[in-house]
Amino acid sequence: MNQTPKQSCFIIAELSANHQGDINVAIETIRAAKRAGADAVKLQTYTADTITLDVKNKYFKIDQGTVWDGRYLHDLYKEAFTPWEWHKQLFDIAKEEGLVCFSSPFDFTAVDFLETLETPIYKIASFEITDIPLIEYVAKKGKPIIISTGIATIEDIELAIKTCKEAGNDDITILKCTSQYPAKIEDANLLTIPDIASRFNVKVGLSDHTLGITAPVVAVTLGAAVIEKHIILDKSIGGPDAHFSLDEGEFKSMVKAVRNAEKSFGTIDYELTEAKQNSRAFSRSLFVVEDVKEGDIISSENVRSIRPGFGLHPKHLKSILGKTFLRNIDKGEPLNFDMIQDS
Repeated sequence: MNQTPKQSCFIIAELSANHQGDINVAIETIRAAKRAGADAVKLQTYTADTITLDVKNKYFKIDQGTVWDGRYLHDLYKEAFTPWEWHKQLFDIAKEEGLVCFSSPFDFTAVDFLETLETPIYKIASFEITDIPLIEYVAKKGKPIIISTGIATIEDIELAIKTCKEAGNDDITILKCTSQYPAKIEDANLLTIPDIASRFNVKVGLSDHTLGITAPVVAVTLGAAVIEKHIILDKSIGGPDAHFSLDEGEFKSMVKAVRNAEKSFGTIDYELTEAKQNSRAFSRSLFVVEDVKEGDIISSENVRSIRPGFGLHPKHLKSILGKTFLRNIDKGEPLNFDMIQDS
């Protein structure tokens, strides 16, 4: 998790609810994440009762312009949660596949449970950024902590970071996130990524809910050290998060695009390699463009800047206009100072 600008972006495949209550689907999704090139797979550790109440009043009914509007929170989370008895097997499968496996806890009991699984990282979900007691409890475990900012104000981010540091944890990554499902690409506001890095002096990344792969690729060019994106085995299985998740092929395309973007960074380079030097032959230079005789006046009609690059640098054109030729020269000869009367 200790990223530097020269290290590869840490790409997380978010399983979330994309298992439809079938552990075999969850296992195969982890394997798909590996095939797609992810570095890690992330779970969510909660039950409907640890995250909300089974109450059917207006406060617990979703009515925020989402695809889940009309549903009650407890019902949605009861459908979407990942059974805790699956976790060890999923962690083990991920390890066998060479993937980092970790989770987002949503209460203290989830943190305690994840500690028994020796989770290497913790993720604080966007809507939990205001749960300062939870953040403090997680931070005290001394492991890297990733925090999403989907609903956060600057003050929320400041307080979350301050809480981690006061708990003795400086390994903090803040993810730009837009809490829309799916998020509109025009609402991604990815310029926030470098601002987070400079404003808060932390590692930075993107938790992305837009459709497609454009936002993650752009985020990497803006300094994102972490990319988190939902993955699903097959969108046809449906589920709460299916509509904004990537299938294996799409996720693989995202990883490839991100890795190619990283390759394009290279280094700061103004040196002329042998190949670049050879290519300068195709640059512009001064040529004699019509037959001239000794004593003729150099003018814009008989000398021009053209390709290729075997004559004088075009910067000399103004200074030689009006001078005379020292000898007869055929059209198509590169102009050199030894052809010009120096006076």
